[in-house]
Amino acid sequence: MSGWIDISQPLHAKVPVWPGDTPFSYGLTWTKEQSGSVNVGQITMSTHTGTHIDAPFHFEKEGKRVGELDLSVYAGPTLVVVLEGIERLHPEALAQTDISGVTRLLIRTDAWIDRSRFPETIPLVDPALAPWLQERGVQLLGLDLPSVDPLDSKDLPAHHALARHGIHILEGAVLDGVKPGRYELVAFPLPLQDADGSPVRAVLKPI
Repeated sequence: MSGWIDISQPLHAKVPVWPGDTPFSYGLTWTKEQSGSVNVGQITMSTHTGTHIDAPFHFEKEGKRVGELDLSVYAGPTLVVVLEGIERLHPEALAQTDISGVTRLLIRTDAWIDRSRFPETIPLVDPALAPWLQERGVQLLGLDLPSVDPLDSKDLPAHHALARHGIHILEGAVLDGVKPGRYELVAFPLPLQDADGSPVRAVLKPI
């Protein structure tokens, strides 16, 4: 992909998933030898495997499903910010960052070091970040983490706060080595009409 940076987690049998969630698998339903003409594959996976978006229905009973989301949010100019060694993503952590005119914000924390394993702990998004981002026009928040909330959270305060303030969620982006700056993002969900989330092929291009 000339000029494009792939920030998607490769999907294979060993891709780590949320503990207890559906493991990823791919296999051939028909081989070329069996069908006489083609190989045909079958995929089994969670909608939250690898790099994916969360629809509000994931955490709100009456929330929007994937088919109801505004696709334009998932493609366009994006700012990548690096906040290494941080435990909580809050407004003060971004106070020195110019996000004027930013609609899509990707935060690289470098906290998920070994992507062959599901992390034990991750930085969390302070719910106070949601209104702060909304006031500045941000509509999409993406992270190099499997969740915007602590892994043991049941009430998911950041998920709810972001949805309440009109901010879409992109999780599991692979931002290793991606330099801070402005990019073009494409991370469209699949047309899973009634789904609670969707894997994406997320890519960046410097602008």
